[in-house]
Order: sequence, then C-alpha cells, then structure tokens
Amino acid sequence: MTEQSKIPLPGDKDSKDSSLFERASGAFGFDPFKASPIKGKLPERELKRAKVRQVDKKAIDAAAEEPAADTSARRSLPAVPSEYQPEQSSQSNLPSPVRPSEIVVEQDFGAVALAGKKFPVDRQHLREQGLIVPEGTVTGLIEEFRIVKRQLIKAAKERGTAKSRRVLICSPHPGEGKTFCATNLAIAMAAERDSEVLLIDGDFAKPSILSTLGLPKGPGFMDCLADDSIKPEDMVIGTDIPGLWVLPSGSQTNSDSEYLSSVRTGEVLDRLTIGAPNRMVIFDTPPALSASPAAELAKYVGQALIVVRADKTGQSALEDACQLLAACPDIKLLLNAAQFSPSGRNFGSYYGYGE
Repeated sequence: MTEQSKIPLPGDKDSKDSSLFERASGAFGFDPFKASPIKGKLPERELKRAKVRQVDKKAIDAAAEEPAADTSARRSLPAVPSEYQPEQSSQSNLPSPVRPSEIVVEQDFGAVALAGKKFPVDRQHLREQGLIVPEGTVTGLIEEFRIVKRQLIKAAKERGTAKSRRVLICSPHPGEGKTFCATNLAIAMAAERDSEVLLIDGDFAKPSILSTLGLPKGPGFMDCLADDSIKPEDMVIGTDIPGLWVLPSGSQTNSDSEYLSSVRTGEVLDRLTIGAPNRMVIFDTPPALSASPAAELAKYVGQALIVVRADKTGQSALEDACQLLAACPDIKLLLNAAQFSPSGRNFGSYYGYGE
C-alpha cells in the first residue's frame, strides 16, 4: 500500500514537508473557500476601565468614631416596655371570612318599653263574640290558634329580624273574619312565656279592635304618622291580659295610604320592634281588595296571613289579594269557618271540652 506522504501532488514542490490537508488543497483547489484576506487590522474596541477612587483618610477616621458615639447614646436611652411594643401581624389573628348573605345589619334604636295605662278586657264580651277567653278552658279554638302562632313565631325566630316579627292579618273581602283571627292570634301569642304582643289596629276607615276588646277610644297609630313629635309608645294601651298591648288606629283621615307610604311609617315601626326580640307586632288591616292600606303595610312586615272563609272566598279573589301583598316576602293562608276536616281533627275533645 502506498503511503500518503509518497502521493505526488501537482504543482507542489514541497509536498513532502506539507500536511495532508495542505496537499489536498493544492490538488483539488480548496482555495476559493478561504476567507478573503483583511487589509490591515480591525479597530479595537475601547475597554471601560474602572477609575481609581481616592479615599479621604480623614473621612474614614471620622466614620470609625461615629459607632462608638451612637452606642453610648443608645445605652443611655431607657428600654421600651413590652406592653408598648407593636403587635406582630399574623394571618392566624385575622377573622374568618363570612358570606354577606349571613350578615344582618340593623340600626339599633334600643328597646322601647311599653308602659301605657292598663285597662281591663271584658271576658264576658269576648265569650259572647266566640273569641278566646284568657285563663279559660282549653277549647278547639285555642288549639287551632296555638298551631297558627307556632308557625309564625318559628319563622320570626329563624330570620331573627325586627321585620320578621311584624305580622299582617288581612282578607280579600269584608266579612271573612280577619279581625276575629287577629284578636284570637294576639291573645294566643300573649300566653307565651317571656314575650309580649302589640296588636295594632290598621283599619283606619272602620276600626274595630277597641270595641272587640272593650277598651276606651283614644289617639293611636295615625296620630303618630301625622305628627313626628308624637312617640308611638305613648299611644299604646295596656290590658289586664299579661303581655298584650294595643295601639288604636287613631284619628280618621282621607289620606291614610299617603301617610303609610311616607318614611315616618318605617321610623315608627322600627321604634316599636327593633331592640325587642321577644315582641311580636300584629296588624289588623282592611280587606286587601277593598282598601289600599293593606298593600302599603305589606312593605313593612315580614309575614302576612290572608284569612279566607270556607265556601265564600273565591280563587280569583285570593290570587288578587296575594298579588297586592307581594311586597311581603312570606305570605301564609288561614282557612276560617271550616266545618269539615278530612283528617278528623277535633281539637279540644282530648281535654274533655268541645266547641
């Protein structure tokens, strides 16, 4: 085999002293792939050189003496007591977030005590009207209204607001028993322990609460709405039934709806309910399809009870009444004067008393 160094290449006299690549370049013409020669030298970049900073020896000596002076000054200052030290912020100390829907904000006016003059309620008059007689025997009527009041009190406690403790009693038409049910409900609620009931006569055109209970006439609810200087608690009448208070309708006027739609109505009702969690307020209002005050008062109550009479109140009248009271978030129905019970209810007979 011929050695590479012995391969003759044309035009290369010193082929013996050159490398294999140099001889191949001469034989096969690799010169065109060479970089073009550069004439002269490329300009060199100036390098940034750090400037020598001259240090003042006097400044160094002065700075060396300052720590000693500061140390002596700090030692002379008294130590800050631990109780005045700022508290360290920590995420564990922050309150846990609460959903906005669970927060109920109410302006607190403080509980307004009801201390009006008390008048006796004619028990015989109540018995003649077929109403609940306090301290009387247990009857089917008492048992029925015990069930009704329990549902209203339960809803008020679950919501826990002053508005939920206001209950509106209404009926679509006259003669369906709304005053009868409002009075019985107030007497039944007054029997609750550690609670009180305020029965407000909201039927300004035809008030009947005072005559039903046998109480004297006097100023009341409408007078408070018309005069801002009158305190509503001063118009409240007390009764000899423990826990039962009455606010009369007051002076008659042709602008009762306009007074009820004013800001003063909310102020009066807030004063009577806010701050008194054990006080229920019951409104006896005119029929919803006969006068407008019921629809106006529905804006200020949390519960409404529509009294419908069996075999008398029509479906269309009930639907219209519910629509007019739609401002109230909780509307319930109470069937009055029902003579037949498919389930065989016979309240009162268990205690040995009948109707």
